[in-house]
Amino acid sequence: MFLEISSGAGGRDAEDFVTMLLRMYERFAEKKGWKVKVVSVSYGEGGGPEGRTGIKDVSLKISGKYAFGILKEEKGTHRLVRKSPFSSGGTRHTSFAQVEIFPVIDDNEFQVEIKDEDLRVDTFKSSGPGGQNVNKRETAVRITHLPTGVVASSQSERFQGENRRIATDILKTKLYQLYEEEKKKQMEEKKESVKGSGWGTQIRNYVLHPYKLVKDLRTQKETSNVEDVFDGNLDLLKDDFF
Repeated sequence: MFLEISSGAGGRDAEDFVTMLLRMYERFAEKKGWKVKVVSVSYGEGGGPEGRTGIKDVSLKISGKYAFGILKEEKGTHRLVRKSPFSSGGTRHTSFAQVEIFPVIDDNEFQVEIKDEDLRVDTFKSSGPGGQNVNKRETAVRITHLPTGVVASSQSERFQGENRRIATDILKTKLYQLYEEEKKKQMEEKKESVKGSGWGTQIRNYVLHPYKLVKDLRTQKETSNVEDVFDGNLDLLKDDFF
């Protein structure tokens, strides 16, 4: 399965929030005995407090027993409230990050034809924090599905061909989910929705100021042990334990 985290509203605080969530999911996977690999990452500006560099978006490949079943509920908008480390006045700041979950799709399951003429393939150099190049060759690959605008990329491998294969796998999972969601949307169009588009997908609040609390809006579970949650103990917020 693939897990993707993207920064939302909140500027550098949102990019820092993505970094925090990345570590949280890596630690959670480690506790479960799963394998985790960062396949693509886009860094934000460097030079933050203590040299911190945020992340605009990152994609992980996670392999392990029940990984998709456990993590699929993480999909949605995550909200962080804290004193901003990027503000000289230490003002309270709210930032958002979006988490997407994609299962690995078997070719036999995916019946939608992907035409070569519908794809734009770009190659680029892998980069590290602060925009520094970590690879002298253009081995990283970004594939854009032109009819839908869906983008998938990989930069984890040394060879362009392998990165293209991984990016293609990610693209398939994204398109599969897009088509499934479109079918679901058509079925639900007759129902009226009273939720706002932003708040309707929000699943969890992380509050660090003026008090400490993490609350999951789906399970209604909450804990004041915020540090433990960010250290990967997500079982505190889930109904079922594995």
